[in-house]
Amino acid sequence: MKPTKCSFCEGNLQRGKTEFVARVEDEVIVIKEVPAYVCEQCGESYYTPEISRKLDELMREFHRGKLLVRPLAAGEIELKLEA
Repeated sequence: MKPTKCSFCEGNLQRGKTEFVARVEDEVIVIKEVPAYVCEQCGESYYTPEISRKLDELMREFHRGKLLVRPLAAGEIELKLEA
């Protein structure tokens, strides 16, 4: 079944591609060009079961250290709210 509406903003979904970003301890992995249904309004992405399984498989390989990945420059800051 093809999703048609975003569950967050009710926007229309269109086939497209997105990036899957995950943090694993002190490392960040970005999987580019992931097929998805993407909301035209808010950008939320929805994956088919097949794509979700492939992402899970890639993450398992990443955890095992079996993926050759390019280093990615990233910065990290912490949001501090005043009381």
